[in-house]
Amino acid sequence: MSEKKEPGVWEGFKAFLMRGNVVDLAVAVVIGAAFTNIVNSVVKGVINPLVGAFGTKDLDHYHSCLKSPCKMNAAGEVSKGIPIMWGSVLSAVLSFVITAAVVYFLMVLPMAKYLAKVAARRAAKEGTKEIVELSELEVLKEIRDALLAQRDAGQSGPAQEGPGQERPGQGGPGRGER
Repeated sequence: MSEKKEPGVWEGFKAFLMRGNVVDLAVAVVIGAAFTNIVNSVVKGVINPLVGAFGTKDLDHYHSCLKSPCKMNAAGEVSKGIPIMWGSVLSAVLSFVITAAVVYFLMVLPMAKYLAKVAARRAAKEGTKEIVELSELEVLKEIRDALLAQRDAGQSGPAQEGPGQERPGQGGPGRGER
């Protein structure tokens, strides 16, 4: 009896890594991590100062007390009370919205427009191909009709036909005319 050898763990892992989806995902994660730094810089360098014009410069310092009194030490850690850090949540939401907007307007939307143009070009080429095929079919039909008209009018004698060949409009060799 011959035993069927199953692929080892290493071969399966290697096959998994060599799939295109894994490589694409890895590239997306690296680009996303780099892009996160840009968005965080925009939030800290532009959004936070704009908010700072109305209050504190850093959104992380905005909070409300669930249990009073809320006291924080110099390091920003809670020493007394229970604060709700809604400024941190607002900062994270702004980062997400900015990231989503940039990804959509700079990556998704242009790619969708590009793919639509490619699909339109492909459809136009297929439409042209169908028109050419239709016109060829029409020419062949005209040739057939002309040959039938010549045969019916008796302008040309019967052509020499080999075995298995058919004349246009007939069911096969040796069968009667219409």
